[in-house]
Amino acid sequence: MTRLAMASADITPALQETLDLLAQMTPFRSVDGELDEQRALAQWLETWLETELGAHPVLPVSQQLLKDSPPLVHARLDIGASKTLVLYNMYDVMPASDHGWDIPPFTGGVLEWPELGAVYVARGAENNKGPLAGMLMAVKNLLLAEQLTVNIEFVIEGEEEIGSGSLRRYLGRHPCPIAPAEAVLFPSLCEYGGGEPRIYLGFSGLSSGCLSVNGGEWGGPTAAIHASNASWIANPVWRLVAALNAIGGKPGNQAVLAKITPDEPANALLAELAKNFSLGDELRFRRSQRLTVSGDTLHCLQHLLGCAVLNLAEIHSDPPGGRGVIPHRASAELAFRTPPGIDSAALIASIHQRLATPGFEGCELLLDDCYPGHRFSREATGVNELIASYQQHHATPQIWPWAPGCAPAYAFAPIAPAFLIGGLGHGGNAHGINEFVTLQGLQRFQHSMSDWIKSF
Repeated sequence: MTRLAMASADITPALQETLDLLAQMTPFRSVDGELDEQRALAQWLETWLETELGAHPVLPVSQQLLKDSPPLVHARLDIGASKTLVLYNMYDVMPASDHGWDIPPFTGGVLEWPELGAVYVARGAENNKGPLAGMLMAVKNLLLAEQLTVNIEFVIEGEEEIGSGSLRRYLGRHPCPIAPAEAVLFPSLCEYGGGEPRIYLGFSGLSSGCLSVNGGEWGGPTAAIHASNASWIANPVWRLVAALNAIGGKPGNQAVLAKITPDEPANALLAELAKNFSLGDELRFRRSQRLTVSGDTLHCLQHLLGCAVLNLAEIHSDPPGGRGVIPHRASAELAFRTPPGIDSAALIASIHQRLATPGFEGCELLLDDCYPGHRFSREATGVNELIASYQQHHATPQIWPWAPGCAPAYAFAPIAPAFLIGGLGHGGNAHGINEFVTLQGLQRFQHSMSDWIKSF
């Protein structure tokens, strides 16, 4: 691929300013574990909000630098309006190396791709520095045009990818540092795979942590030993596999831990969604060839949203890479994703009980963080406004009762009647190689953000 040399007439001034802003954010390696980079980007964002918008820091970044977690950015743009909106976003991104990328992920730039045209490629281009830049510029342009008629609370966190712990504790304060608002929006590129834009009326909950097995009294070695002892010394890896199978339960799809049937309001939305939803397009977007469930489209959607699932991210043994040894420890990094309607605490408790039965001695499940799923009403303030912002650009929204993905929507429930993720725009490869947003998509995103904000 070659860098695109575009004529100035091909990019509007507003889009160019957004690309410039995105290019300034891209080099920050704001990934988990890079605390200095996260602090620097948080400070940069707070300064930008102050100098470019006149927003007032509510929780100054400078007061958080002694903490061992990424700072929250909370700033208030008070224009004296009677209504307030909350714009939530994130500045943390997933790690990336240069390998396989058309342009280094923390350099970024505009490229020309035959199938998509002009794209901006970088880590965070889709998730979520691209939408963050577009969100900020949408507000700035409205302010400059004297078309902003609401107060804006900006809440930008650096822990979305690892559970939003600091944000959830911050919003849980009494009194809450954010006053009641009309709605909360998480601006994102919601034309997934270039298809119709989605609106989610809720989100799944998340419990993440580690399942480990250490050798000891139950029979595994307390230090790595020669593999020739496998016939009479137990292996922690095999016990880990057995524990994961015991948690997963069902043969054929161990990911599914529990299942609910969506209620009548949810089924009504799913039935409407199923009329035009393409499972084939979804598989192509997800880079997969088949589903684990069979049946018609409605049944598949009910299954997707109704299942609590176990996701395995990594499996390790200590010491690593030793084919000729029995390791003394094995572990799995995992996450439980639970839809609204399933009690995540009860589900985790049942797993602990299962691991306490004979045969699983040495197994320990430790969770880093947990939060529940949460859903909102179809009639909540902000929903119709988001639908209208799509329709103004000739897009027909897909309305989902909740998302299979996770977000701390419950933490915003005391603030506003809805926490929505929304916005036009086509991006892709989030968390993967060559993450991108199309330039046309970034422009559509900004327009839809402006329309949503102005609708109040």
